[in-house]
Amino acid sequence: MNFILNGQAQGNVASVLMANNFDANALRPYQGRDGRSYITVNTGRVDKDGKPIYQALVTNAVATLRKDDWVQLDTAIIKAAKPRLTAVADLRAAGLQYVIPNGLGKTVLEHEAMSDIGDASISMDGLREGDSDRPQFELTALPLPIVHKDFQFSARQVMASRNGGSPLDTTNAELAGRKVAEEVEKLLLGEVNTYTYGGGTVYGYTNFTDRLTHTLTAPASDNHATTVAQVLAMRKKSIDAGYYGPWALYYSPGWSVYMDEDYSTSKGDNTMRQRLAAIDGITAVKQADYLSDTTLLLVQMTSDVARMVIGMDLTTVQWESHGGMQLNFKVMCIMVPQLRSDYNDATGIVHGSV
Repeated sequence: MNFILNGQAQGNVASVLMANNFDANALRPYQGRDGRSYITVNTGRVDKDGKPIYQALVTNAVATLRKDDWVQLDTAIIKAAKPRLTAVADLRAAGLQYVIPNGLGKTVLEHEAMSDIGDASISMDGLREGDSDRPQFELTALPLPIVHKDFQFSARQVMASRNGGSPLDTTNAELAGRKVAEEVEKLLLGEVNTYTYGGGTVYGYTNFTDRLTHTLTAPASDNHATTVAQVLAMRKKSIDAGYYGPWALYYSPGWSVYMDEDYSTSKGDNTMRQRLAAIDGITAVKQADYLSDTTLLLVQMTSDVARMVIGMDLTTVQWESHGGMQLNFKVMCIMVPQLRSDYNDATGIVHGSV
């Protein structure tokens, strides 16, 4: 097995990572048209648009896959992963993400929770002495675990594909990409166990200890007005805690049949989903496939409530074993939800459940 012990690399894979400052591209060698082996590395520089600049380097690592093979694998994995990342994609699309350069070489992100200060003073001449309080800070840590799934090809499969002119069977790669994406989405939603390391814990929406909670009435075709009233009550809880939106409303699959029913049997011009989307401050009403039971989640979409910490986007790396007869692949990423509350443990996440 390859691992890091006391800061020293143990095994071929770990040695390669240590020699390349934990750049995962070092484990993605490809065979160029000239027959030589190359890797593409991040130079640490950016272009005029702020995008990272990459450079192809000759490597001593033996490359079995061609560049087109890598493109084929990456395309299949990303295509399989995208539909699974609903809540995660919403945070990233809203710009609620924090990218850590070379996140594979870091294990913990430290941050501070800050308290509020007192109100401003009112006087006619401005001579009244105001309160000179200052915020208090509390240091916390967020672990940066790797979410990963393995698959393999034999060297014979790769060569048979190349000699026959047919593409590699990417079924296993797609399954691995789907499983990694599912786990990241479940981590954000709180549908997997919390993860603790280095004095910090990774929480999701439904297991975050500081979240607000609300008891719901079970959904039914004849109580849509009750559901709207309860969502309004959830919104009020967020506002009372000092979080004023905008919010995304996520619902579990148990609500889906009711969301597309007519809100009012007398009018029949709006569905339940449309009625909820019309509530002031709610910008999206979406199904989160991995939410369990009959759950509603109201999340303020601002960085002081939730964001994704991106240490490494979905990436596939490769190494050899069994004398080079087996090619091992690992689909992995460092995509960790960072749910935040203020110094007084208030947050803009409201978890509704029956």
